[in-house]
Amino acid sequence: MHTVERQAFLEALQAIGPGCRVLTSREQVAPYESDGLAAYKQLPLAVVLPETEAQVQAIMRLCRDHQVPVVPRGAGTGLSGGALPIGHGIVLSLARFTRILDIDPLARTATVEPGVRNLAISEAAAPYGLYYAPDPSSQIACTIGGNVAENSGGVHCLKYGLTVHNVLKVRGVTSSGEIVEFGSLAPDAPGLDLLAVTIGSEGMFVVVTQVTVKLIPEPQTARVIMASFDDVRRGGEAVAAIIGAGIIPAGLEMMDRGAIHAVEDFVHAGYDCDAAAILLCESDGTPEEVAAEIEQMSQVLAASGATRIQVSSSEAERLRFWSGRKNAFPAAGRISPDYYCMDGTVPRRSIGELLQRIEGMQEKYGLRCINVFHAGDGNMHPLILFNGADREEWRRAEAFGAEILETCVQLGGTVTGEHGVGIEKLDSMCVQFSPEERAAFFAVKRAFDPDNLLNPDKGIPTRARCAEYGRMHVHRGAVPFPELPRF
Repeated sequence: MHTVERQAFLEALQAIGPGCRVLTSREQVAPYESDGLAAYKQLPLAVVLPETEAQVQAIMRLCRDHQVPVVPRGAGTGLSGGALPIGHGIVLSLARFTRILDIDPLARTATVEPGVRNLAISEAAAPYGLYYAPDPSSQIACTIGGNVAENSGGVHCLKYGLTVHNVLKVRGVTSSGEIVEFGSLAPDAPGLDLLAVTIGSEGMFVVVTQVTVKLIPEPQTARVIMASFDDVRRGGEAVAAIIGAGIIPAGLEMMDRGAIHAVEDFVHAGYDCDAAAILLCESDGTPEEVAAEIEQMSQVLAASGATRIQVSSSEAERLRFWSGRKNAFPAAGRISPDYYCMDGTVPRRSIGELLQRIEGMQEKYGLRCINVFHAGDGNMHPLILFNGADREEWRRAEAFGAEILETCVQLGGTVTGEHGVGIEKLDSMCVQFSPEERAAFFAVKRAFDPDNLLNPDKGIPTRARCAEYGRMHVHRGAVPFPELPRF
C-alpha cells in the first residue's frame, strides 16, 4: 500500500463513527504486537476498537475495498500467536464488546458479546445457581470470543467438554461485511454444521460479535483427590486405569516433579513435593454420588501404585489444591526468564511414554521442561524454560517444542488440543496433515473468506511456506510480513 493510499485508508477508518477508536502511533499499537506467545512480535498498521456491530461491518467493508488484512483479537491471552498482527494490516480488537445481553435461567443459556471474560459469565449466572463449564486457566482474563476462536478447554473439559460442546450459537461478520449466524437454540440447526466449523477457526472465517452459551447447574458438592506417584509412567497409567474403570471425573489433571515444586513454592497448595508426579482427580454431584466416586477412584489409584492419597476435607482445601494447577504457568514464570508452553495431545495410554521422551529431549536441547496437563483427555502442556534474551537458547526451545509436537503425532495424537495453531504450529500442521488434507482445509477458508483477508498468514498449506512465513520469518518480528499471495 502506497503512502497516499495508506493515509486515505486510515482517514476512512477514523471517520467510521463516534466511539470507534483508531490507534496508529508506535506507542499505541505496541501493546498489540503479540499475544501470550511473546516470542513472535509484529507491529500492525493500526489497531481499531469498535464498539458496535455496525462499526465492525463498516471496518470489514473498508478493508475489503482496500484489500487490507484483518487480525481479530480478544484479550490477547492466546498462546500460539493466533492474534499476531500483520505489518500491512490492522488488528480488530473486540475489547469493548463487553455486554452480557441475556441470562435465561429457564433455557439455561447466556448470550454475551465476545469481549466478556470467561469467568464473568459464571459470575453473572451464579444468582440462578448456574455456571459456564469450560474453565481455561486464564479464565479471569480470557474472553469468550477468544475461547470460540481457539476452542478452549480447561481443567473440567473431560466431563463437561470444550467450547464447541458448550456454545449454542455464534453471530459474526464476514470479510465482506455480511452478518451471519451459525447454530441454534434448538437441539439442531438446518443445513451444514457450520457452528462446529466456526469454533476453533482462529479468526480466519468471521469476526465474532455475539455468542450464546449453555449454562449448567452448579453441583451440590465437589471433592478432589491428590494422588502421589513415585514414577511418572505409573501416574500416566493410572489415568488410563480410571477411564478404563468407567469413571469420568469432573477434572483429571497431572503434574510432574518440576511443576510440583514450582507451584508449591508459589502458592503453597499443599502438594506432595516428594512425589515424581501427582494427579488431581475431582468428583462433583450430589453428596452420595461424590462419596461413591471418590471411593471408587481411590481404589483404582491405590491399585495403580499411588504412594499417597489425600482427599480434600473442605471446600477451602479443594480450591487450594486447584489453585496450584491454575497457577502453574505463572509459577513457571517465577523460576525462568521465559517459558514456552506447548499444546499437543496423545492417547491416554501414551502419556507416560511421552513424558519419558521429553526427559531425553531435555538433555538433547540443554533446557529444562516441567509438565502440567489435562491428563483425562491426554492434552499435554509441557513448559520449556529458557532465556528469551539469548537468541540461540530460544532457537533450541523452539526446536524442542517442535519435536514434542512431532512426537505427539508419532504416538497417535495431534499438534494442538486447545491453544490453536496460530503462527507457532504451522510447521507441525505440515507434519500431521497431508497436502490433500490441507487443501481441503483451505477450500473451507475460501468459502468463508474468498479474498483471504481474515488472519491470512495463519493459514499456510505447504511446508515450504510454513518455513518461509512461520518460524524463520516472524521470529521476534525482525522483518515485516511480505504481501501474501492470494488463493
